[in-house]
Amino acid sequence: MKNALVIRHLNFEDLGTLEQPLIQRNYNIHIIDATSEELQAVDPITPDLMVILGGPIGAYDEKKYPFIENENALINARLQSNKKTLGICLGAQLIARVLGASVYPMGHLEIGFSPLQLSNDAHPSCLDLLNDDVAVLHWHGDQFDIPKGAHHLASSKLCANQAFSVGKNILGLQFHLEIDPDRFEQWLIGHAAELNMASIDPRDLRRQVALHGKSLKTVAPKIISNWLDLPL
Repeated sequence: MKNALVIRHLNFEDLGTLEQPLIQRNYNIHIIDATSEELQAVDPITPDLMVILGGPIGAYDEKKYPFIENENALINARLQSNKKTLGICLGAQLIARVLGASVYPMGHLEIGFSPLQLSNDAHPSCLDLLNDDVAVLHWHGDQFDIPKGAHHLASSKLCANQAFSVGKNILGLQFHLEIDPDRFEQWLIGHAAELNMASIDPRDLRRQVALHGKSLKTVAPKIISNWLDLPL
């Protein structure tokens, strides 16, 4: 039995459609809330896989959210272990920052479904399945620079840096590969204030998930499985 440590910042922003591929590969999944005191006692080296999930705060907001310092220390130790580590949205930003890259506001929000443009560095990669026919979910206002020595894997029309990898064991995704369309309503409720402030109608997002959610739900497990199967 393999072990997967998952760091969560919001209850409804969880593994989503990525959970089943892990279970099928005999991963025992341990979920820890980033704000929990338990995080300080975690061994970041032992798990075969670590996943750092998304959230609505800034990766640079340690003064407002002091737990980020503990999380950064844990991520830093993890990245030196040469084991599989996946960051999604805020998780990718935290990884990028630990690796020395900047994270900062874009000056606009990117919320909704749209396809990615894969870079030359992404061929071949686990992201190859994200062709023009597959739209992913974007939900962020910050972006990361590509860390030194990392490969730039994807961009979108509104964000130049959507994904990076370091070797075969570190993967950072700004977009939400994991979204489960059957539970998307939780996102609309949980982020209602942000949507209202941005004048984004949740009915538009419901239409988008109805149009694109099924194809993303089909391809996401394949992508994470392909990445997990890459030899270290």
